[in-house]
Amino acid sequence: MHRVTLIGSAAIGLLLATAPSFADNTTPSGPVKDAYAVTVKTLAGRGSPAWRPPHRDKLLSKSLAALFARDDLYQEESGDMGQISADPFLNGQDGEVRKLSLDTIPVAAGKATVQATFRSFGKPVSVLFQMVQENGGWRIDDIVNSFEGKDYSVRAQLSQPYDCGSFMGKPCKR
Repeated sequence: MHRVTLIGSAAIGLLLATAPSFADNTTPSGPVKDAYAVTVKTLAGRGSPAWRPPHRDKLLSKSLAALFARDDLYQEESGDMGQISADPFLNGQDGEVRKLSLDTIPVAAGKATVQATFRSFGKPVSVLFQMVQENGGWRIDDIVNSFEGKDYSVRAQLSQPYDCGSFMGKPCKR
């Protein structure tokens, strides 16, 4: 019996050591910091992006997670690209994250904006995260990218209707 406990403890220790660790979500910047840690791993070819499982439900608000899940389902059912054509955390299709800096701007009770700035391929990049308190912690509720001086809300893009999909009541023809 003692031997089983030791083996079980070793297995649990190994599992915890390899599981993604997430920072404290008691601050608005915590989930954003975690999302960039996931993004860096994804760029290195390890794991899935921050908007996909297993990270999605830990980092995103329920409503934003549901929009990303709907976009994933559309892609699976149609075989086409979804509403987002670039990595919203990179503000581009490819990139790198160097010299990441996070600044938090309180907006109202339970809401904040976190501005992430970093360098990607030598160029400055800025991404805004609209944060909301939900289920006792902070979650990303929207991601705002800028391209050629115009802001683009990821939530607004994901909220657009699709041509087909089980959620639209119109099957996709593959």
